Amino acid sequence: MDLELFREYCLRKPGATEDMPFGEDVLVFRVGGRIFALAPLDEVPAKANLKCDPDLALELRDRYEQVRPGYHMNKKHWNTVEIDSEIPDAELRKMIDHSYELVVGKPTTKRESRFRRTATARHHARY
Repeated sequence: MDLELFREYCLRKPGATEDMPFGEDVLVFRVGGRIFALAPLDEVPAKANLKCDPDLALELRDRYEQVRPGYHMNKKHWNTVEIDSEIPDAELRKMIDHSYELVVGKPTTKRESRFRRTATARHHARY
């Protein structure tokens, strides 16, 4: 998977937005204002940081040498993944889905809880 396919997949998620709060060289993908993925534009091979359940994060790091503790992130909850690597695209999509679901699944305010219900309803209406 290249960076453009990664970007497109992230933005297909219900309610997903993209911005560059850390400068023009890092794409940040959010849902409900919370980050679920970051992708530096200048990395070769292309990499991304994805949120991950701590136990699954360790399992993925053991399974793939292209998955490492999150660079500049909480290493317990984030992985840095080489997206332009030998990891199958289907597995990368699962990692993105998992990261997104972790963020969507934990509303911290009433507003985020409302957003989650609205985004889920919109998603189901489209499919």
